[in-house]
Amino acid sequence: MDRGYPVGLAIDRIPTPCFVVNEAALTRNLAILEQVRQRSGCRILLALKGFAMFSVFPLLRQTLQGVCASSPHEARLGREEFGGEVHTFAAGYSEADIFELLPITDHLVFNSFAQWQRFKPLIAASGRAIACGIRVNPECSTGKVALYDPCAPGSRLGVRAVDFPPAALDGISGLHFHTLCEQNADALALTLQAFEAKFSRYLDGMKWVNFGGGHHITRADYDVDLLCRLLTDFAKKYPHLTIYLEPGEAVALNAGVLAASVLDIIERDVEIAILDISATAHMPDVLEMPYRPEVAGAGLPGEQAKTKTYRLAGKSCLAGDVIGDYSFSEPLRVGSKLFFLDMAHYTMVKTTTFNGMQLPSIALYRPATDEFIIIRRFGYEDFKNRLS
Repeated sequence: MDRGYPVGLAIDRIPTPCFVVNEAALTRNLAILEQVRQRSGCRILLALKGFAMFSVFPLLRQTLQGVCASSPHEARLGREEFGGEVHTFAAGYSEADIFELLPITDHLVFNSFAQWQRFKPLIAASGRAIACGIRVNPECSTGKVALYDPCAPGSRLGVRAVDFPPAALDGISGLHFHTLCEQNADALALTLQAFEAKFSRYLDGMKWVNFGGGHHITRADYDVDLLCRLLTDFAKKYPHLTIYLEPGEAVALNAGVLAASVLDIIERDVEIAILDISATAHMPDVLEMPYRPEVAGAGLPGEQAKTKTYRLAGKSCLAGDVIGDYSFSEPLRVGSKLFFLDMAHYTMVKTTTFNGMQLPSIALYRPATDEFIIIRRFGYEDFKNRLS
């Protein structure tokens, strides 16, 4: 697996910092998702919170049926640039949010019955046939990282079965659950058992159910056969329901890199390579999750044949702006280019201009034709326009 590395692209063509998305890798992922869609009959949405590179939406919409949004801005981007269905969920909506969403969303999912009751009259008066749903909490934790567990004790996300008022379901046409994070189909199997045990009594009156995201469908070891069995078995039990998946990460998994250059090498207890990127500004999950991203050609410290070890660090003023320790077979020098792998999802959507940091450019590489296209460059105005 190339993890998104643009094999065949000469590195001197890539400015840094720069996100480079590999169109061939996107196509590979879409082929797997299309297989799932055809085998199961489900509908698959792009989760914009994970990947919102709208310049490739024409490619994605050949396979995906629409988008799911977490805000009016995402919903508008989906309506204007993607087309298809627009589904929206947020932990809470303001009245202004609802007025923005009414003309552009097709599904509107609420996190509480109080919000549903508050905004039900506005939806009825909109003149649009908006499918309204409730997010439920099956209280089935299967993940390892508490920060990403919507079913953790005290979670603010989803209505628990004990708090579910059946009398308030008039006008609700679907249920939504989202419990997974970068997980295989066995975790979905456990979640489905919990979901059915607690909420199946309400499904007869529904038209759709959304299985949420976190399905790592395009990962090499993902059990696609089990996923398809789960989907088809559920559809046989409830043939009146349309099933949705919204695997944002799976769409862009291993589909891009973040290219960086070495600015300086500092001699300390370990040699530190200062890069023209930042973990906190450009790869925040490295610090939040946390995790250690792979670097093309690099290995773990002490790995055989990797004789030079460096601590890779960002250029911000944050003392902890450190990516990790990596070993290389050749020494790094000022100007050396590094490629952080699997950097298409949850990166571009999370970048900030902390410290006035230069945002990485966004580029697309088409291996079949060796086209390298810089889609967007960012500059001072992008920093200034966020402030006042």
